[in-house]
Amino acid sequence: MNRICGILLAATLIATGCQQQSQETTEDPAQAGPDSAGAMASDINPLLTEWTTPFGVPPFDQIRDEHYMPALRAGMVEHKAEIEAIAANREPASFENTIEALERSGGTLDQASRVFFAINSAHSNEVTRDVATEIAPELSAHSDDITLNDALFQRVRAVYEQRESLDLNPEQLRLLEETHKQFVRAGANLDDDAKSRLREINSELATLAQDFQNNLLEETNSFELLVTDRTDMGNLPESLVAAAAQEAERRGHDCECWVFTLQRPSINPFLEYSPNRDLRQKMFEGYAMRGDNDNEFDNKEILARMAALRAERAGLMDYETHAHYVLSDNVAETPERVYELLDKVWTPALEVAKQEREALQAMMNDEGVEGALEGWDWRHYTEKVRKARYALDQEALRPYFEFTAVRDGVFDTATRLWGITFVERDELPKWHPDQQVFEVKEADGTHLAIVYMDFFARESKRGGAWMNALRSQQRLDGEVTPIVTNNFNYPPPTDETPSLLSMTEASTLFHEFGHALHGMFSDVTYQSLAGTATP
Repeated sequence: MNRICGILLAATLIATGCQQQSQETTEDPAQAGPDSAGAMASDINPLLTEWTTPFGVPPFDQIRDEHYMPALRAGMVEHKAEIEAIAANREPASFENTIEALERSGGTLDQASRVFFAINSAHSNEVTRDVATEIAPELSAHSDDITLNDALFQRVRAVYEQRESLDLNPEQLRLLEETHKQFVRAGANLDDDAKSRLREINSELATLAQDFQNNLLEETNSFELLVTDRTDMGNLPESLVAAAAQEAERRGHDCECWVFTLQRPSINPFLEYSPNRDLRQKMFEGYAMRGDNDNEFDNKEILARMAALRAERAGLMDYETHAHYVLSDNVAETPERVYELLDKVWTPALEVAKQEREALQAMMNDEGVEGALEGWDWRHYTEKVRKARYALDQEALRPYFEFTAVRDGVFDTATRLWGITFVERDELPKWHPDQQVFEVKEADGTHLAIVYMDFFARESKRGGAWMNALRSQQRLDGEVTPIVTNNFNYPPPTDETPSLLSMTEASTLFHEFGHALHGMFSDVTYQSLAGTATP
């Protein structure tokens, strides 16, 4: 059961692989639409087989676009049969035949969905985005079929009500409590009419979330700022100038020119360095107005509908607002406690922000620029004030943060702290040539995990940086070691220049690798409590 909740979360939050910004079109020649994917003929779908690859990593070199939809649907069919068997069991409900049985269910769907959503986040294409759009309401319905199954919930509740007398160890008790809580939060206690409406809401929300992400991706990838005057880039570091020239060439511009995009490694340095205020405004508004351009990719109606549906769902679940519903399962617990914290921060933070604004405004006016400081001025003058006050040039630090040097620094830190070591495994299949794959070993040389590192921005990758697990650690039916990924959006190297990171980008690598360590150091029996599912 916990597996399918994770699958639904992926479907609604990161399904398209373009949650924030996003980037590149696929180069896979074996693309077929999701409709044609249904006819598999004699082809063996690698997502539906046991993987015999080293360490059991996904066989990315064998997986094709046409494999995803059949695998996801086959996984749901198999999972449904497993759930029906648990619910129909005539034996009294026990921890073993209900809670652990739920934990064991859905293995095929779990395997296929983890790979699919990882790919669609980091290297999507039109086919995977279509699959994500089509499968989202199906996954929503499948999840509801489980959590709103009254016979199944009665068995879960029966075990939960006996929890004090079952002599469970702490991890078993945690699994039982989490399983019961997830059923309740999914609406298991609602009456039939409310359950029916909840299904409709969840299905529509899943589709809307997918549409939102697809629109965001289209808006991000369709934007470009073409620069034909070198002076408009100011003192932009040569490595980033070269990257912009390469992007212009990739987009088919046959001139001495440079293209800047809404990817973070492109937009942020341009806003810092360009002396051309009009171009900075165009870049800033291009980013800020994504999904708000009154075109076919506009997200305003989607957002309004999502807000209304979330409010209705919260009411069905007897919560005052959607915020109350979400926070009830988080540390803060209530919106009031969130505001209590924010109110403590707001007054001093606002005072500092006003002081910073005054300093930036003064420097802008000293340069003869009239008018008020705007959003597209902030990064530009922040950098200038920083240099003037502290003689600190962040871009001058980039040569010290070549991405492999930062990666090696992260690895070395982990080795010093925990004794783990890293061995690159070039022979392991990847979903993109840019990926680097490492076997992680304990201090005594035993195998700990596999970690995939995907460093560079591209149009097929959603924005930001994140960690996810292609396989979580567990030992319910034998030891299973974790396979985790780290994903970033760093400026890719060019033919002439390496990938040089800012201080912030370098610290991001350390941050995300902390999540990877969370996944790799997992030491539990049950997969749904493994890795980052452990507080």
